[in-house]
Amino acid sequence: MDTKSQSNKHTVRNLAIFTFLVIALGWLGRWLDSLMGSAPSQEGLGLTIWIIAPLGVSFLLRAFAGDGWKDLGIRPSIKGNVLWYAVSILVYPICITLILVIGLALGAVSFPEFSSDKWGLFVQAFALLIFPQLLQNIFEEFGFRGYLAPKLYKLRLNIFVANVIVGLIWGIWHLPYFAFVTSYAAQTPTTLIPLFLTGTIAASIVYGEIRILTNSVWPAVLMQTAGGAFVGALVLNDLIQVTRGMEFLFAPVLEGGLCIVLFALVGVGIHILRRNRVMKI
Repeated sequence: MDTKSQSNKHTVRNLAIFTFLVIALGWLGRWLDSLMGSAPSQEGLGLTIWIIAPLGVSFLLRAFAGDGWKDLGIRPSIKGNVLWYAVSILVYPICITLILVIGLALGAVSFPEFSSDKWGLFVQAFALLIFPQLLQNIFEEFGFRGYLAPKLYKLRLNIFVANVIVGLIWGIWHLPYFAFVTSYAAQTPTTLIPLFLTGTIAASIVYGEIRILTNSVWPAVLMQTAGGAFVGALVLNDLIQVTRGMEFLFAPVLEGGLCIVLFALVGVGIHILRRNRVMKI
């Protein structure tokens, strides 16, 4: 067996270990919280295990299973990548705002009790959510975009296939604490979960393309942080209301139909720009 085949076999083995342990630890955490009487939306020991699992497992594989640290992506690499940092920070707020504007125009979204005081609370909530979101997303993104994504890219898969796999595993990891991460749960899990997984796949195209362009995980961390804080501030203050039955399309979250479409378009657009840039070099 040649060196490349041995390397690929090693990578596939460790990817399987990562996937199994990260998902299993999430369900273990949920089981522990259920024993302690904690709801899926409440913080507990199990929730902590779930959050730290991606980073913890990836670090163990790097340290003790021969994966090394070269493709971790810990360097910010800001020089020459300011544009992609800006895209990362703004993509969620812009896409969500566009969804809300379209929904408002079509009568599917409303802004009850609209006032300057309410929007002042939105700004306060956004600021307060930044740090906890940042902390959680460091654990999450250094597992999925810091480990899983570059290891799949190493296998020389089609880039869209690789990002679909990342998005699917990333989405499945969320399922034990689905009530903790979803903001609009009016639908049944039968329809909501497939939409959510489609959303994580679409978003992973954006995350993955920027990860390749910058060779850094930090844009993904900032993207998640800005998105989580923006949506969280909207939901916590009840600033928007989506017409019942239209959540599947206009919910300003990953499981919303318009959000899926927008992220897929952004991801494909960045991919085309990246490929064109490579061809010009």
